[in-house]
Amino acid sequence: MNLTISGHHLEVTPALREYVLTKLDRVTRHFDQVVDISVLLTVEKQKEKDRRQKAEVNLHVKGKDIFVETAHEDLYAAIDQLVDKLDRQVCRHKSKVQNHHHEALKRQDAFLDAA
Repeated sequence: MNLTISGHHLEVTPALREYVLTKLDRVTRHFDQVVDISVLLTVEKQKEKDRRQKAEVNLHVKGKDIFVETAHEDLYAAIDQLVDKLDRQVCRHKSKVQNHHHEALKRQDAFLDAA
């Protein structure tokens, strides 16, 4: 698994890098076929104070690319929301991949028994 963590208008500190790694560990624990993860942390330069910190991730798993982005006042809260959204999408993808493989074999066996 390749992991890239980069910052835009922001220096990625070791503490921030470790926080992202521990949060992404939850996603890789649910689905082990992750090929590539790229995380981009951004501080937007705008006048209004709210929703300035932005986190986005592009996750490449076997068969699909998943993109998630969130924005919040606090960067750590944005990372938390990002991982929650990403975890839901990865679990949904995993259930779609797993659910459709076994039914065809059951139908095929029933067809062969009837013939």
